[in-house]
Amino acid sequence: MNRPDALAGTAVLTRLALRRDRIMIPAWTVPIALLVASTASAFGSLYDTAAKRAEVAASTAGNASLRALYGPVFDTGIGGLTAWRMMAFGAAATGLMAVLLVVRHTREEEEAGRLELVGAGAVGRRAPLAAALATGFGASAVLGVLVTLGMLGHGAPGALAFGCAFAGTGCAFAAVGAVAAQLTESARAARGIGGAVLGLAFLLRAAGDAGSGTLTWLSPLGWAENMRPYGGERWWVLGLFAAWVAGLVALAYALVARRDLDASLIPSRPGPATAGPRLRGAQGLAWRLQRGSLWGWAFGFAVGGGTLGALADGATDLVRGNEQLADVIRDMGGASGLVDSYLASMSGVMGMIAALYAVQAVLRLQGEENSGRAEPVLATGVGRVRWAVSHTLLAAAGSVLLLLVSGLAMGLGYGATAGGVGHQMVRLTGAALVQLPAVWCVAAAALLLYGAVPKAAVASWGVASLTLGIGLYGPALKLSPWVMDLSVFTRLPKAPSADVSPGPLVALTAVALALGACGLAALRRRDLTA
Repeated sequence: MNRPDALAGTAVLTRLALRRDRIMIPAWTVPIALLVASTASAFGSLYDTAAKRAEVAASTAGNASLRALYGPVFDTGIGGLTAWRMMAFGAAATGLMAVLLVVRHTREEEEAGRLELVGAGAVGRRAPLAAALATGFGASAVLGVLVTLGMLGHGAPGALAFGCAFAGTGCAFAAVGAVAAQLTESARAARGIGGAVLGLAFLLRAAGDAGSGTLTWLSPLGWAENMRPYGGERWWVLGLFAAWVAGLVALAYALVARRDLDASLIPSRPGPATAGPRLRGAQGLAWRLQRGSLWGWAFGFAVGGGTLGALADGATDLVRGNEQLADVIRDMGGASGLVDSYLASMSGVMGMIAALYAVQAVLRLQGEENSGRAEPVLATGVGRVRWAVSHTLLAAAGSVLLLLVSGLAMGLGYGATAGGVGHQMVRLTGAALVQLPAVWCVAAAALLLYGAVPKAAVASWGVASLTLGIGLYGPALKLSPWVMDLSVFTRLPKAPSADVSPGPLVALTAVALALGACGLAALRRRDLTA
């Protein structure tokens, strides 16, 4: 096939991809843009004087842990503080979105066999990859425009640089996803490679910001930060994004030409002829399928918990002279001492993030069903309920592991700076485990949606994201009590800053069991792939 024909059908495939992602793309871009805009609004009320904003910048400059977490402050205006607070995590979320979109329309389609059907028509060899990249680039550009519009009130040049930083990061990781999709035969492995590159980029940025800053230039997330919105914009950094994207896209196209359909550059290892004893049951299979993801989440929780714990001793310095910010921390973590309130709020945040893992683990059921891999399992003596319970129990037990890891790491990080490592590890591990009933409620809601209305199961991510958004930004935005009550996490005791009453924990656990039972009953009654 000559070169012009290699891209035949790209426009049609791009329209198809956008149609399939008409819910997914807004579900990513709109919340991220709203979080940026709401953070700017919150900073406007929390730091309403130049003196307060200057004090935040000074506190950050003298705290290596804060710089590692958020980056340096380049400007003390509202726009500059918003860029400081949102750039690292917002750009990382944008990169994750781009990786998932590109892998979804390349390796996942190929693995499911749909790309072979598409390729039987008048479609060029490189058209699916081109359409996937167009979708990833387009979603990143849309997010960049939304961020720019949300920040225009704080200065047009800075708002445009802010949006360009997000869009550039998304395009950079869309290219990463394109290369990852050529390397493995599994969409899950391709997403893992993309996530690993994203994690490495975040660590390089964090290490660079905590030190001399040199390592930030090795990371696309560091480039986004060094666009310096509102702090003397560096437009030439866009050239780094362009060079990165051009190089990886060229590599991805070259790899497509070197492999056969359904093949990969990294060959799969043949497994043993017979399964081991641990793989001869539904629970063993569920563990085998999900263990890699769980270890990745556990590593992230260890790093995150340790970092947040190390920051706790500096919480008092960060809010000195700003009673409004102190009130926000107390609203999130209870009315005890400020450090304990901070620790309680961060334990809650880790619990909300654990709910995202639980949803992912439960929705693996839908992935197995849609791909047809559930049918051979259910054709044996394994019933539907037993099959579903195997993945649900893993979601529940995995949540326990993640919160244990985060509690121990947070205790270690805080104890290393404040003293009493053993005592703090025990105390903060208990505070982390208090979040479990709420995590299980979110997982049970996902199971209910999957069992009763499988086409609406994707809404489980909306439930988890709602709890995370309310928990993170509800206190700062002074949301009304009925809105705060939409999150099950607001009903938990604020450990370790408050005494733990067993009543709410028992009630939420009962709700989780009831929702899970209803989900299993619904799954038992419906047709598969319905």
